Amino acid sequence: MSLSYTLRESVSGFRRTKLSSLLSIITIAISLLLLGIFAVLTIHATRFLDEIRARVELEVFLEEPVTRHEIDSLRAVIAGLDGVGTVVYVSKADAAAIFKKEFGEDIMNVLDFNPLPPSYKIGLAEGYRTAAHAERLERRLSTLTGVESVKYRKEYLEIIDERARIVHNISLGLGVLVGLSAIVLVSNTIRLAISAKRQIIRTMELVGATRMFIRMPFLLEGIMQGILGGGMAAGILYLLLAYAVRIISPDLPGLLRIEPAYYGAVVVAGAVLGWVGSTISVMRFIRPQGR
Repeated sequence: MSLSYTLRESVSGFRRTKLSSLLSIITIAISLLLLGIFAVLTIHATRFLDEIRARVELEVFLEEPVTRHEIDSLRAVIAGLDGVGTVVYVSKADAAAIFKKEFGEDIMNVLDFNPLPPSYKIGLAEGYRTAAHAERLERRLSTLTGVESVKYRKEYLEIIDERARIVHNISLGLGVLVGLSAIVLVSNTIRLAISAKRQIIRTMELVGATRMFIRMPFLLEGIMQGILGGGMAAGILYLLLAYAVRIISPDLPGLLRIEPAYYGAVVVAGAVLGWVGSTISVMRFIRPQGR
């Protein structure tokens, strides 16, 4: 197969269907731009939720009296459990200091003794910061010898999980919707190009041209439309984010931080949409000989 022929025929498809090709490129660009903007918002919403998850701790209160050896042994057991990220021991004196800092009163002056038990503050490991994992860890911790009770903000984690599911479902639904709309338009554009060259295609079939030789220019045309649309979307998205950072806060350049590879992914996504759309058309309208 001649590469120069394939490229010439692909470019000729643009000339034959200028308006529909332009419309296809613009639609891909708009679709990917909308999807890209929402993806940026989703990425930052996910980062925000992850930061909140990282602050959720389980408090393991110990039975009294407890010896130094028991404290160290229990710490080693807790640190070895699945899902445990950090383990910080809080003594009775530390607990009294925290009480004074939060409430402005010395508990020794209020009760004449320190009723606060020693405890461990446990941070969840990355990948385990969900309500389900926290609940499993709570049950496991409650069975350990020397543990009086385990407390954590269960409802708080459940709310975070619910918000994360909502963000994920909306992202998935929007991605499917705009992706399908772009694929349909590319497919229709390629179909028009195929119709315009119907007689040429028929002649090529009669002289024995292979299916791939006939189909490749149309496939490449769809990919080119996708790349152009993706490149347009990536450029506009970059300018919008740069402008948004200046408007929101020039002192926080990392506020809308997006890796350079993300813009490349937008272009690749455009190429994929163009390839899928053109593949649908050529498979449907350029059939194997004899059918």
